Parts: sequence; structure tokens; C-alpha cells
Amino acid sequence: MSLHEDAVLVLKGYADQPELRDVYLEHLAAHPDGVYKPCTAGHITGSALVIDPTRRRVLLTLHKKLGMWLQMGGHCEPGDDTLEAVALREAGEESGIASGLSLLPGGPVRLDRHAIPAPCHWHLDVQYAALAPAGAEAEISEESLDLRWFPYEEVAAVADTSVVRLLEATLARLGG
Repeated sequence: MSLHEDAVLVLKGYADQPELRDVYLEHLAAHPDGVYKPCTAGHITGSALVIDPTRRRVLLTLHKKLGMWLQMGGHCEPGDDTLEAVALREAGEESGIASGLSLLPGGPVRLDRHAIPAPCHWHLDVQYAALAPAGAEAEISEESLDLRWFPYEEVAAVADTSVVRLLEATLARLGG
């Protein structure tokens, strides 16, 4: 199965945000290359909010290009087989947590469509949550200006609404 086919299946199985989900599915139907960065109409990206539920905190990266605190994430690459693999790869690369990250079961937590500068127009982000292993040591990557654990209650003060909504949806999935 191709990454494109996996993305279609994942999105068809995602019950929340039906209008936005349909935008993603229409994009993929119209663009066979719609999961990759060269698709100038927009492309699918994968991200993961790295969370440590026992210590009630999340790991955010200060994005080098955007200057914003965000979850880990990025572009699909030719070697990626699934959207889950994209999200997990990006979470590991950007967090520096070499092993032990695991995606929260149940598929994507949220979708977030945001405009980006030309030549592309949209990132169609499929957002997951990744559970950090006990004692995880984060290490800053070259894609970040900083990397920091934030208590849940501090996220709204440092991050934009999309990250706050992702945290809320993740906590709801975790049961509180």
C-alpha cells in the first residue's frame, strides 16, 4: 500500500472534524502527489504532540523558521509507508528521543489545515499524540531554536490555538 492510499484510509476512518476531513480527502483525490512537499496545491504533513502524562507535561519545539512553540512534525518522505510512521519519525527526529516513543492508540487526534508561504499554499496536518517513555531525555535538533517541557496549564500561554486544541483533544482521549 502506498502512503497516499494509507492517508486516504486513515482519513476515511477519522470520525471527527468531518468538513475538514472531507477537504483532505478531496485534496488527495485531486492530487496523486498530495502527500509530498512538491505538490504546490498543498500537501499532507504528519505531526505528534509528545506528552508525558505521568508528569502532566508536553514537549514543544521552538520552530526555527516560524519562531513559534509547536508540536513535532513535518513533511512526508518517500520512504514513509504510513502517516503514523511520518508522525513517529518526526517526533523522534525533532525531540531527540531516540527510542520508546509510542503513538496514542486510536489514530489521529486532530486535523489542522494552515496556510504557508508560496510556492505551496497549504499544510494539511494529520496530528497524533506520542507518549514519551519514562525518563525520556529530549535533545534539541537543528530544526529547532529550543526544546522544552511545558506543564499542561502553561501551553496556552506559549503556543497558538492549534497546539492548545491538540493538547485538549489528546487529554480528552486520555480520559482527562
